[in-house]
Amino acid sequence: MAAGNYSTVTEFILAGLTENPELQLPLFLFFLGVYVVTMAANLGMITLIGLSSHLHTPMYCFLSSLSFIDLCCSTVITPKMLVNFVTEKNTISYPECMTQLYLFIFFIVSESHMLAMMAYDRYVAICKPLLYNVTMSYQVCSWLVVEVYMMGLIGATAHTGCMLIVVFCKAKVINHYFCDIYPLLELSCSSTYINEVVLLCFSLFNILAPSLTIVVSYVSIIASILQIHSTEGRSKAFRTCSSHILAVTISYGSAAFMYLQPSNVSFMGQSKVASVFYSIIVPMLNPFIYSLRNKEVKVALSKIIEKRPFCISRDF
Repeated sequence: MAAGNYSTVTEFILAGLTENPELQLPLFLFFLGVYVVTMAANLGMITLIGLSSHLHTPMYCFLSSLSFIDLCCSTVITPKMLVNFVTEKNTISYPECMTQLYLFIFFIVSESHMLAMMAYDRYVAICKPLLYNVTMSYQVCSWLVVEVYMMGLIGATAHTGCMLIVVFCKAKVINHYFCDIYPLLELSCSSTYINEVVLLCFSLFNILAPSLTIVVSYVSIIASILQIHSTEGRSKAFRTCSSHILAVTISYGSAAFMYLQPSNVSFMGQSKVASVFYSIIVPMLNPFIYSLRNKEVKVALSKIIEKRPFCISRDF
């Protein structure tokens, strides 16, 4: 390719979800509502866990961390996407694009491993209840959370580092609503072989390794539940796990559809839908999935609500 066809790209243009003008306002209002609910629900979950002493357990430590990850992941993606619905040309500078890519990968990889840690926590709680306090001590829980963020840091650094060496052409319209790996690689003038190998290897590890942990954990959990003679005990154990299984299915299913396929068979229309699920919809759903089916969270919330009128009336 001639040297004149290369350019030093200083900014990109985000194509967004749709080019249909009639859908811009409805989609803006919809995703604005989703973002507000996501912020309120995840901040509420973090605050509730922080204020309720009986929720200061490993399970809710992981859940609080998951809410923080969801809150940050949505904030990295949604505000810029909302701008795209109300502006004629949504530009993003090269440094901003790389920063968005880095933060998105960091939080999405961290969420993948956090879900695996939550499955392991349920495995220990149900299959080895007598050893739970030792196996999932405060120190162990803290180290597991640190390891989750380290995996996110490694994944984000590897992918973004490889992207920084890619040479981009004059065509700079990203056929997506944020700076993601495949849409950026489509604009490359240089070889993307290394990027695709790194992407496939890390995707296999960050999706399949946690998935395997979750599957093994829940196979063991189900085997233990089936040995419980009490119908009420089995029902309680299944309720404890069902919300996590639902969250995992939605999150891993959409992420696997996006990243565990070669770039040459990637249909961007379908990929955008999958991306919407794991980057915007899942962060909104997680706090509801884990709270609406959880009696302890409901009890903690009702106690907080009951305390407020008492505190206010006492002040007067």
